[in-house]
Amino acid sequence: MTITTRFNSTRIKLTLLASATLMLAACSDNDNTPPPEMPEPPAVVTKNFEVTITNLTANQPLSPVATLQHNDDVQLWMAGEMASVALEKLAEGGDTSDLSELQGVTGTVSGSGAVGPGATDTISMEIPEARVANLAVITMLVNTNDAFTGVQGIDLTDLAIDESMSYRTMAYDAGTEANSEAKGTMPGPADGGEGFNASREGDVDRVHIHPGVISMDDGLMDSVLSASHRFDNPVAMITITRTK
Repeated sequence: MTITTRFNSTRIKLTLLASATLMLAACSDNDNTPPPEMPEPPAVVTKNFEVTITNLTANQPLSPVATLQHNDDVQLWMAGEMASVALEKLAEGGDTSDLSELQGVTGTVSGSGAVGPGATDTISMEIPEARVANLAVITMLVNTNDAFTGVQGIDLTDLAIDESMSYRTMAYDAGTEANSEAKGTMPGPADGGEGFNASREGDVDRVHIHPGVISMDDGLMDSVLSASHRFDNPVAMITITRTK
C-alpha cells in the first residue's frame, strides 16, 4: 500500500508540473503577440513664399523688414486710429518683437538687416498649408522720428506657384513722437539717437500719412537731417511670390 501511494503522489506531481508548463507557454505566446500596426501620420504640406522689398528713397535706410503671418481679424495699424505700443516700438525704433507677439499673429520672419537706399532684401518663408492665411510686411524709415511703411492683410491662400503680387507702399507717421528731427531723437545713421520712447509727444496721437521731413536745408535749424533725407511716396516696393 505504501508503494502505491507514493506512485500516485508522484503522478499527481508530474501532472501538475505539466499543466503549469502549458500555462506558462500559453502566457509566453500571448506576450509575443506583435502590437497592431499604427497608420503613418499624413505628411505636412507646406507652401513656400519669397518676399522682396526694395527701398525707393534717396537717403532713408529701412530697418530690418518683418513679415508677419496673421489671422483675418488682425490689423496692425489703421489710419486715423491711435497706434498700439507694439506699433510705436516699430515706428520709433525699428523693434518688431512686440508686433510678433500680438494675438492672432501666427508666425514672423525677419530680414537679414537694414535695407539701404536703392537696395533690396528677400525673405524666404515656408508655411504649413493649414496655417497659410494673411501676410503683413512692415519696416521703419530710420532717419525719422516715427515713420514706417508696409502693407497688411495680403491674402496668400489662393496664390498659385510662380504667381506674384506687388505693392508700392507709402510712408505713415505713427503720431507717437513729434517730427522734431532734433539731435538724439532718431535711431538712424543721420543721428544715432534713441529709438523707442514711452512718452507720446506727437502733434497728433494717431496714425496718418507722413508729411515728410523738413531738414536744416529747408530752414529747420534744429534738424540734423539734410535735403537728401527727404522722401516722396511711394517709399518702398514689396513683391510676394509663391515659389513652391
